[in-house]
Amino acid sequence: MAGQTHGLEKRAVVSSFIFHFPSGLSDKPLVALFKRSDKVNTYQHRIAPIAGSISRKDKDPLTAAWRELAEETKLTSSTLTFWRTGKPFSFADESVRREWTVHPFAFRLRGSPEDGGKGQGVIQTDWEHEGWQWYDPTEVINDDSFDGKGVPHLRESLRRVWFEGEMNDKAGKALHTGLERLQNDHESGSHELTAIALGVFREFIIQMEGGMDDARWWEDVRMAAFHLVKNGRESMGAATMNALLAILEEMEEIWRLESSSEQKLERMLTIIDHHLKGRNSRSGLVKDTFASYVRSNFLDGQSRDKLTIVTLSASSTIRDSIVDAFGSLDISTLELRILESRPLFEGVSIASSILSKFQAQFQDTPSKKLHINVYTDASAAIAAKDVDIVLLGADRISRSKGVSNKTGSLPMVLSVKHVAPNAKIVVLSELEKVNGENGLIDDEKHEDNDSREVISAWRSDGVKGLKVLEDSRSGQGVTSNATVEVRNIYLEWFPLSLVDAFISGEGVLNDRHIHKKVNQQEELARMYFDNISVRY
Repeated sequence: MAGQTHGLEKRAVVSSFIFHFPSGLSDKPLVALFKRSDKVNTYQHRIAPIAGSISRKDKDPLTAAWRELAEETKLTSSTLTFWRTGKPFSFADESVRREWTVHPFAFRLRGSPEDGGKGQGVIQTDWEHEGWQWYDPTEVINDDSFDGKGVPHLRESLRRVWFEGEMNDKAGKALHTGLERLQNDHESGSHELTAIALGVFREFIIQMEGGMDDARWWEDVRMAAFHLVKNGRESMGAATMNALLAILEEMEEIWRLESSSEQKLERMLTIIDHHLKGRNSRSGLVKDTFASYVRSNFLDGQSRDKLTIVTLSASSTIRDSIVDAFGSLDISTLELRILESRPLFEGVSIASSILSKFQAQFQDTPSKKLHINVYTDASAAIAAKDVDIVLLGADRISRSKGVSNKTGSLPMVLSVKHVAPNAKIVVLSELEKVNGENGLIDDEKHEDNDSREVISAWRSDGVKGLKVLEDSRSGQGVTSNATVEVRNIYLEWFPLSLVDAFISGEGVLNDRHIHKKVNQQEELARMYFDNISVRY
């Protein structure tokens, strides 16, 4: 985006690094760097990633990154997977009269059997480059000579996606493996993922070297927190961000003390352990609040023959809240309707776990009865008939977007509003799920997952026509003007206005609670993430 500030043209650009992992999941990759040709406007014959300006037509920087990759290398999502987002940074270059804001991204090359996965048969450069080759990213980051032969701040752009290059092996590996675990965990809810992220953060702190008196140590801690939020499961990262911001606020006080590094480390680990322990106790408060809500809204001091609840997806908080509330209330029969939740069928999993928990808890209580009905996702309106409560979780809560939860939540809520208008829409969620408007977690971004999760169910059932679709996706057997994509989007938004109650360990929440949390998060996010300095 161009403009004029202090005589310099402001330009936002993307820097896309293509990584190749020779051993598949190895943590020792290579990175492709390209030599710019004499036909480009700036930095001719300098080494660079795939870079380009963000245009007004681009929805976001990542869209621009994919566009530039396709234009300059012919690589698309069929040959690349998006891997990491780096913290953006800005710098001025008087030699070209520009002020650059760089948005770094990392992509992983899928590889091709023909060239041993090395990309020579896949990466096709255009006129903007006169050659390219593979480099060891760690060597690039630590080699001062790249300041002369690379584009300005090449090493800074790279270190923001390849943090392993400037950390000791143990700390880098702790964060690397932790991020991989978070990225690949499609079963745990945001509450569980946050606990995993805090455990990774704790291990990273233990493995760091160097004295805490060095400002660089504190910067690396904040950068690690950024990566756990942005490059773990971003779509479910609001809880992780709020938890880490609270921890960083307490850790900073310890870091500034005049005491030994050993003493500081011990106190910091105690802080993290305290937060981890507190997460378990808060889940019990959510269950109590939910039971109190049902008692005041559906019992009025009387007993009740039956309560009907509809839900979807898998959430340990919802599972435990349903069964424990049922046990504490004067209700004879609980009818539970659960959508199957494709493509991973979490609805089947939660039905099974609720059944097991009920049988263990009420095997000697014949007066308590449970009826479970599992519906296909397309049957949301049928499952909604005559229900009392729609019980949903939340992976994120946004002041402007609403509640982000498993895909199928919006059709369920809208169906209930039409079919059973007196039913209550209830969301079980801690305040830590609230996402502010600081831009770190992009509320507009959808988590588009591997289409093979959807296709595998079709293949196992022998669905007719699948081969035609698969041939189309691979470019075989169809004309060039016909394309097919299979989308696997996990999460979607539904408006705050459709929710009757937000239930948390702090009680029943309202807009005031949400707005206060948004403001608090934005202030802390600016404090700990905005001023991570440019190092190279």
